[in-house]
Amino acid sequence: MTIRSDSTAAGAAAPATADGAPAGPVADPSAASAEALLASYACGDSSPEEAVEAALERIDRTEPVLNAFCLVLAEEARADARASARRWERGEPRGPLDGVPVAVKDVHLLRGHPTLKGSLATPRGGPWEEDSPAVARLREAGAVFVGKTTTPELAWKAVTDSPLTGVTRNPWDPAATPGGSSGGAAAAVAAGSVPMATGTDGGGSIRIPAAFSGIVGLKPTWGLVPHYPASPFGSLAHTGPMTRTVGDTALMLEVMAGPDHRDWAALAPPGPGLADVRLRTDPEDLVRGLRIALAPTLGGLAVDPEVAAAVAAAAEALAGLGAHVEEADPGLPDARPEFHVLWFSGATKATERVTGADRDLFDPGLAEIVEEGASFSAQDYLTAMALRMDMGARMGRFHTGYDLLLTPAAPFGAFGAGRECPPGLEGERWTVWAGFSHPFNMTQQPAASVPCGFTSAGLPVGLQVVGPRHGDARVLAACRALELARPWAGARP
Repeated sequence: MTIRSDSTAAGAAAPATADGAPAGPVADPSAASAEALLASYACGDSSPEEAVEAALERIDRTEPVLNAFCLVLAEEARADARASARRWERGEPRGPLDGVPVAVKDVHLLRGHPTLKGSLATPRGGPWEEDSPAVARLREAGAVFVGKTTTPELAWKAVTDSPLTGVTRNPWDPAATPGGSSGGAAAAVAAGSVPMATGTDGGGSIRIPAAFSGIVGLKPTWGLVPHYPASPFGSLAHTGPMTRTVGDTALMLEVMAGPDHRDWAALAPPGPGLADVRLRTDPEDLVRGLRIALAPTLGGLAVDPEVAAAVAAAAEALAGLGAHVEEADPGLPDARPEFHVLWFSGATKATERVTGADRDLFDPGLAEIVEEGASFSAQDYLTAMALRMDMGARMGRFHTGYDLLLTPAAPFGAFGAGRECPPGLEGERWTVWAGFSHPFNMTQQPAASVPCGFTSAGLPVGLQVVGPRHGDARVLAACRALELARPWAGARP
């Protein structure tokens, strides 16, 4: 079904920046994008010290409810903010994120601090002498690390609770989950504690919490952001940015992307396309003429009617900006059993050195998939990889006809915190409701969740934008166009 083509939406003028904030004083740093903060630092109207103090104050106010952080680095952040302020006063910022408060998911190494991955079984001794590649690049760019965010144990599921840190909650409704496994990161960004946070995504772990929490999250092309230590989940696992605006997402990806000698599969830097996305302010210019497929159910997945309506309206908006949008499904197979082989085997690998009574400390769900993962053979693994390669080829062919694919990022709004599945799906694994996300970990494509509306209960809805491998800038261009045409930055929990 063709939605619209060769058309221009009336009155589609958009603000000059993603969050509508011109350079100048920032009234509320907790509501400002990183781009707005940097512009304000550059003209001397506000300082990194003010931004970091606002971030720490926001964390103090929200943490008793949200539980988004497992570690807060207040004094270290204040010292780094003072140093950043002096650099700005001299007109010598260290890099493109100098003085911006950033949070790090507690699966990424942060030099000088423990990385416990939500697990009581993680050895506490250290030494903690390295940054993960993404963290190293952010540090070199001048980011100020205010803390580490919560994750389910070893990032194994698409909600966020763990035996180590307890239950993390959604800023839009504390009775609901923010999603996972980057749920602490999503809650921190949505609540205004930081404008940027690192995330990881092995089956939806950036996109699902971005959708549930009303922020932007990108799973880049696999390898674009280097990963170290190597994930036991192998090439399913991506590192990516989580922010409140598309401009900030592109900026953060620019910083984190590029090779690192510790990741043997890291790709070359992405080129100038990401900066171009950030600088363009005409939404029509970003998407005019793009061939976009809409797969409302991605082969028959159940979708809440309110989510379906929000996704359809977002597709209509892109068509109104001049994109050629039509319903078309790539016809992917149901690869959930094969995903389980890869994912559960990874969990088994991740826990192989945990012995004795420490294994009794595992999240019960993690313990179950570890046991199941141990039952798979090498032949099972290779069979799953063969299907994965076929899926990648199928999506490659699909993208010869379509520049982008749109789907819901999640089939419904956020459900109750502390649960793996919503009511009616008890006894299932999280993968049963994450069918819009994990196929694109199998294929390694870039995929983003971008806010596109709310349910009647006031919970955010995310649109998933999927591009061909290496099409990260194209994905973000469509997200940026939607953000400009239908601004959401003013909507806060």
